[in-house]
Amino acid sequence: MHYYVKNMVCSHCAEVLEEKLTHAGFQVKSIDLGELTLGSALNEKDQLKLDEVIRNNGFELINGQGAQIVETVKRLIIKLIRTDEKLEGNLSEYLSEHTHKDYQQLSRLFSNVEGKSIERYYILQKIERAKELIVYGEQTFAEIALELDYSSQQHFSRQFKKETGLSPSHFKEIKENKRIAIDKI
Repeated sequence: MHYYVKNMVCSHCAEVLEEKLTHAGFQVKSIDLGELTLGSALNEKDQLKLDEVIRNNGFELINGQGAQIVETVKRLIIKLIRTDEKLEGNLSEYLSEHTHKDYQQLSRLFSNVEGKSIERYYILQKIERAKELIVYGEQTFAEIALELDYSSQQHFSRQFKKETGLSPSHFKEIKENKRIAIDKI
């Protein structure tokens, strides 16, 4: 049986959920961002148990085709931002190609379910990823801009400031000032 799971947005989430489900006696065939496949069909009692395990770990089973499509769009965007996969063309073409749905239909459905546009969700995910990369401190702002598919470092900096209220360099400075070196404690 195949299920869609809301809020499962990283590999660690999938690992934790797989462990909890296995411990609860479920045969997990595969688990990936937002998707779960069990080895066999469930009776009503086991279905309730599955729902309980998933909810107790901060996730939610998705019912309905519309919600499943929205989760697929979110998963595709997260994968695009967090892997080495590069966007060939534009986001609307990418999503239409991978979901086999018209982008206008996807856009309306996404906005109705999430209360924000696909583009807004994409930007917010890019900014969160940029924050992580800045905190890691292993890349320059130009490298981060390139990795996140911005047209330039200036475009990245403008969008980062618009969304966070801080320039990337100010964000980095604040992050560094919040830490105390071990030898200074």
